[in-house]
Amino acid sequence: MFHIAIPARAHSTRLPGKALKPLRGKPMIQWVYEKASAAGAADVLIATDDPAIVSAARTFGAAARLTGRHHASGTDRIAELAALERWAEEDIVVNVQGDEPLIPPGNIGQVAALLESHPEASLATLATPIESQAELLDPNVVKVVCDERGRALYFSRAPVPWDRDGASAGGAPFTGARRHVGIYAYRVAALKRLASLEPTALEAREKLEQLRALGHGMIIQVADCRERPGPDVNTAQDFERIEALMG
Repeated sequence: MFHIAIPARAHSTRLPGKALKPLRGKPMIQWVYEKASAAGAADVLIATDDPAIVSAARTFGAAARLTGRHHASGTDRIAELAALERWAEEDIVVNVQGDEPLIPPGNIGQVAALLESHPEASLATLATPIESQAELLDPNVVKVVCDERGRALYFSRAPVPWDRDGASAGGAPFTGARRHVGIYAYRVAALKRLASLEPTALEAREKLEQLRALGHGMIIQVADCRERPGPDVNTAQDFERIEALMG
């Protein structure tokens, strides 16, 4: 069994208050919670710095814990939650982002099982094939490159890997590239260690926290999603697009 933690902060930079923003009659965080609750976890908890989110969670039957306002990332917030809940060091916890109301529950269970089946790994995450050159070139689409064992070598906002010969011949340089899907499974001991480490230079440059784990020698196991992930919500335009997708 595994735990699910949903980090949700009060003040999102690009879309303030998005966790409680109404989406088809429910706050967005409720949609995420309901998807997570269908993934087969031992428990599902919302970790937040906002008493209003705690109160809202109680109205739809969710367990929520108030955590510090000082956390720079969801990983730090979940590490505090793990300490509060006294989860065992070997337990697995899945970080489900609070801005993914269309996340397939199957992907949550998949990433937990992936980590469980690779005892040498500290983290596991998912990816999906990139389907266009525009997606490859988009810096908001994070790319992942892996070794032959499925371990992450690097994550980047840049177009990697780049098909040098195919691109120069007018081919499709995105062939074989993979988009990182922002869901993580951690062993609790690794989660606490990651939260205690200093950011690395590559993390600061790319603004990608997973590069801290790689920079400190932690193994991240990667697999392709079995179910196509839905879009997350970062901007008002994203929110409108998801409302349209939900019909």
